[in-house]
Amino acid sequence: MTTKTPDSFTFTVGKLDAGMAILLGERAHLIEFPSVLLPPGATAGSIVNIAVYQNHAEEKRRDEEFWSLQHAITEEFGMRSPEPPDLQVRNVTQTSVTLEWPSIKLATARLRSLDIYRNGQRLAAIPSALTNTSTKLSGLELDSEYTFQLVLRTSAGTYPSNVVNVHTHTMTDTSGISVCFGTVEDPALFEASKEALQEMGARWSDKIQIDTTHFVCTTPATTPAGAQASGSNVPTNAPGIEYQRALQLSIPVVQPQWILACHSNKRMIPIGKFYLGADPPPPTGPYSRPQSMSQVNVKSPASPHASRASMPAPARTPDNASPFVNQGPQSPIQRTPPQPIAEEPAEGGERSRPLSQDSAHKRSGTMNREFKFPTPVSSPVVTQHPMPMGLGAEAAAAEESGRGSPRNTLGGSMSRIEVPPPPPVEKEPSTGAEPEGDGNDDVGATVEIPL
Repeated sequence: MTTKTPDSFTFTVGKLDAGMAILLGERAHLIEFPSVLLPPGATAGSIVNIAVYQNHAEEKRRDEEFWSLQHAITEEFGMRSPEPPDLQVRNVTQTSVTLEWPSIKLATARLRSLDIYRNGQRLAAIPSALTNTSTKLSGLELDSEYTFQLVLRTSAGTYPSNVVNVHTHTMTDTSGISVCFGTVEDPALFEASKEALQEMGARWSDKIQIDTTHFVCTTPATTPAGAQASGSNVPTNAPGIEYQRALQLSIPVVQPQWILACHSNKRMIPIGKFYLGADPPPPTGPYSRPQSMSQVNVKSPASPHASRASMPAPARTPDNASPFVNQGPQSPIQRTPPQPIAEEPAEGGERSRPLSQDSAHKRSGTMNREFKFPTPVSSPVVTQHPMPMGLGAEAAAAEESGRGSPRNTLGGSMSRIEVPPPPPVEKEPSTGAEPEGDGNDDVGATVEIPL
């Protein structure tokens, strides 16, 4: 018979079901016990002893493992945290600002974003925030105040940087110039440019940086020592590396005369006339000003008949121009007497109208059918009518026909000036002598005939 120890308890196996054994104690205690822990061959009704005691050694080992893990976690994640960026101003110009900061420290956190804020509003995200430590912001206004701030967002929280205040330069402040020198063939010009930059408070270098504003050289070729500028070396035909980078970054390439012009004028000078390959203007003194247009002696042409080229030449009116519409010019000094021309037979064959040379010339213009001649007031002789009648020819015709006198003919001509005559009545051509024409006009004595 198995003796039981003070730590042992006796149980009777009451039932085995689905991997669980129902054990009944001496004091009617009922517990569930895994059947896999029963001795082999134990079935329902078997009596088993179960001993229970505390394992202090295992508890000690477990506690040591737990606390060592806690200390490792604290040392790894609880001692350091991400640091806010330290934002600094690197360079300021009239329309741009260059900012820089040390490499961001995330500790064990993961980076989510690094954003730049201008005047309290999000401007853009910094690309490659883990490696990038500077940025250049353009498009600013001249002589204006701005505030900038970096905001670091990580898995451990949000860490804003300090706020920096920036005031953009005016046109008279040349301290923001930062040039990169290429190949300058003239050593004296190269040294003069560096001295001018030093006096203006500007900076220069041999490598293109983020705050480089201009690339200065006299030729795109590089020297045998590389892309560094040196007047004593003879340049090669291949373009320099820094020159190619300046073209890729859209940095203006100017000549050293631009630096001297800014230094002499004490202000920023437009670079349009100082590009590489252009003919730069001669340098001006620091206190000289260009001559005003009022002091320039402009020589006018010696021709007395010069006229403005922007206006057409004025039309010259002939002296003998007529004041009436559609009439030819008239000569108030000399008048050509009317010359008889070949007579044209009229419809009745009884009249012919001689036309002078002036009258024939007048018919070449266009006629205004709505025009009416004015009534003559003081001029007794009218010779410029489109259809004048020759005075001598009319008198001769009146003598032959016996119908009137030159005075009546002149009166008829005057009446035709006011009112055009009606068309002549068609008559049969006269084949007889002149007395028959007179018979048509004179009726003679009247004889009464009785009915």
